[in-house]
Amino acid sequence: MRNYDREMLQRIAALEGRPRLLLHSCCGPCSSAVLERLAPHFQITVFFYDPNILPEAEFLLRLENQKKLLAAAPFCEGVSLLAPAWDPEPFFRAAAGLESEPEGGARCTECFTLRLRKTAEEAKCGGFEYFSTTLTVSPHKNAPLINTIGEAGAERAGVLWLPSDHKKRNGYLRSIELSREYGLYRQAWCGCGMPFPAEAAPKED
Repeated sequence: MRNYDREMLQRIAALEGRPRLLLHSCCGPCSSAVLERLAPHFQITVFFYDPNILPEAEFLLRLENQKKLLAAAPFCEGVSLLAPAWDPEPFFRAAAGLESEPEGGARCTECFTLRLRKTAEEAKCGGFEYFSTTLTVSPHKNAPLINTIGEAGAERAGVLWLPSDHKKRNGYLRSIELSREYGLYRQAWCGCGMPFPAEAAPKED
């Protein structure tokens, strides 16, 4: 089985200078530990592209907390933000017919593909050497699947994919610590517009 965290470290060790990286972010908390790790090695632009997040108020709350982290954390100095306006229609199209799929099922695969393909396209258009995602910091996300989708997007767009499994080396725990340190809102569910359990209401960590 591939060790994507080791592959990332090997790629970083071979870097010359600090190349530009477009980093897809699902939220401020998940991006916190990832930015702390990657910012010393890359010139990063955070790409907050998440058409799966519903309702709009939830999307805006998560975007607000992404901005809060970038403004407050010293390791985010020089990190910029690219955040397209809220538009759930691409997600609805990608998820059509998969509404009853469980968390982690085929709907998630289509959602990952939508977001990472868009990130790859934006990276190519913007002249970034690399693109990657914060999604692998979550213990609930399938890192091999996400990396496979990222590699396919890289080949399709003609830009380099930075492999990752950010939950390794206590990445998820570190994201919790940093979220508390900077007072970030931590959501209780991924954001998918499909029905979710009543107990998964938004909450403060």
